[in-house]
Amino acid sequence: MKERIVRAVAGTMVLTSIALAYAININWLWLGVFVGLNLLQSAFTKFCPLELILKAAGVKD
Repeated sequence: MKERIVRAVAGTMVLTSIALAYAININWLWLGVFVGLNLLQSAFTKFCPLELILKAAGVKD
């Protein structure tokens, strides 16, 4: 369940970043860059801050 939530949140953040960059300011694309880099580093290190938050919230694996 955690993996699905992480993917959904990441996808939502990227789409939000694109929408905000289009509507407000191009610098919102940095949010999407941050999310992408976080996903990339978590693939190698197996550390994801959102998973820690979800674990603390009691979400099952």
